[in-house]
Amino acid sequence: MVDFMDGISMTIEKAIILAAGRGTRLRPLTHTIPKQAIPVANRPIIHYVLEQLNCAGIREIGIVVSPDNREQIKRSIDRNPWELKFEFIEQKLPLGLAHAVIVCKEFLKEEPFLMYLGDNLSGGSLDGILRTFESTNADATLMLKEVINPQQFGIAEIGEEGEITRVIEKPENPKSNLAIIGTYCFSSKIHQATASIVPSKRGELEITDAIQHLFANGGIVNSETLDSWWFDCGTKDDLLEANKTILDESISRLIEGNVSDDSKIDGQVEVGEGTTINNSQIMGSVKIGKNSVIANSVIESATSIGSECSINNSTLQNTILMDNGTISNVKEVENSVIGKNSSVMSHSKFVGNIQLMIGDDTEILL
Repeated sequence: MVDFMDGISMTIEKAIILAAGRGTRLRPLTHTIPKQAIPVANRPIIHYVLEQLNCAGIREIGIVVSPDNREQIKRSIDRNPWELKFEFIEQKLPLGLAHAVIVCKEFLKEEPFLMYLGDNLSGGSLDGILRTFESTNADATLMLKEVINPQQFGIAEIGEEGEITRVIEKPENPKSNLAIIGTYCFSSKIHQATASIVPSKRGELEITDAIQHLFANGGIVNSETLDSWWFDCGTKDDLLEANKTILDESISRLIEGNVSDDSKIDGQVEVGEGTTINNSQIMGSVKIGKNSVIANSVIESATSIGSECSINNSTLQNTILMDNGTISNVKEVENSVIGKNSSVMSHSKFVGNIQLMIGDDTEILL
């Protein structure tokens, strides 16, 4: 096979993406859109996951969905520029990450695989975790990241020589700050482990319990530490920070729309085809979709604006405005996430800082 250093996995050919979560911390937005399909820098979160898998040469992807979000997840990846092979696998109830592995057993068979939480975003590539897993014949390789709030994550405890000694889910008194961040490689032994555990106190089959079972039965469990950024996109602040990071890192100056002579664009700004900008200032890292209209406004850094949007006589900063959004006579909108087909307007210019988290098809009149 192709050498691993070419960015192609030598043994892992399948991955599963977990996308069945309800996203309760992001309501009301997630009443109408799965969190994995929420746009960050104008692309659904799951697209970034698929990009990493494609770059790693993993072509067969099982996507774990719920009965409620199956069709929306499918629509979010209808355009498949990676030419990946998808299989959609239903997890009828949210019974835990280990349960998601169980429902994927028929798809995975006895092959090693990579598991990726579909609402996670991280920098870098998957080469490190794949290399560690494959070169050590591990039964599980976990991606770790230092965090400041380990009580909120599955945590890996590390021995004196850097080896994993224990994994524990959301410990009250953590002995480590190394979070298991949602990217895992497993051998087929994980299936016996998931079949052997019982639900935790919160009623779920925990993947950390399955990994602990591998430990107890002589399995090889090791880790790779991520040295780039990572976001668990479960809250508004996480979404905005991820949006800012991706805009800062990935966009370049590209003006495909029409900009009037009385407008000013300063920074790494992308303006999509058909978009018009009149008497406005665009500053910093900003991405604007297609066929939007911006007039008499200021758009500041860390802002992504979808397609078919209208912004008039307003100021936006550190904001995600999704497709078909309208902002009119409002100064200033910042630190906000605004769903599709939603509007925030004032009949006379509203002066004052507002921060919003609103779902699709919402109208706010100030």
